[in-house]
Amino acid sequence: MDHERYMRRAIEIAHGNPDAPFGCVIADRENGEILAEGLNDDQRNPILHGEIATILDLADSQVDVEAQRLVLYTTAEPCPMCSGAILWSGIPSVVLGTAIATLKRLGLPQIELSCEEVASLASFGGFEVVRGVLEAECDALFEELARRTVG
Repeated sequence: MDHERYMRRAIEIAHGNPDAPFGCVIADRENGEILAEGLNDDQRNPILHGEIATILDLADSQVDVEAQRLVLYTTAEPCPMCSGAILWSGIPSVVLGTAIATLKRLGLPQIELSCEEVASLASFGGFEVVRGVLEAECDALFEELARRTVG
């Protein structure tokens, strides 16, 4: 799959909320179709992170696709809550831009537990992770957020 293509779309979506630029898409690895999109909307609901919004969008669409065909793209590393939702959804692949360590370094609130650590603790499987896709572009979203909001 062309990881950069899908990450560019996640970045476009992230621009919709400069106060929480966590954009996300889910694509079908077999036909390349984007099946769901989401954006952090924690002002409406504190657990509506980008990944959760995207998983809900996929569920609401009632598209009939095997979970093993899905790839989730996100501008930043999924938090432990979102990693759990990805696991429970059966999504086998996660592609991310910005790492939790970068978000923490920027002074943005984080739970310092990698998505790989969460996945490795599941008794029913895990997911593969591809890190650093369009990392500089994703980092720029969060650097701008930190400039506006952190000390």
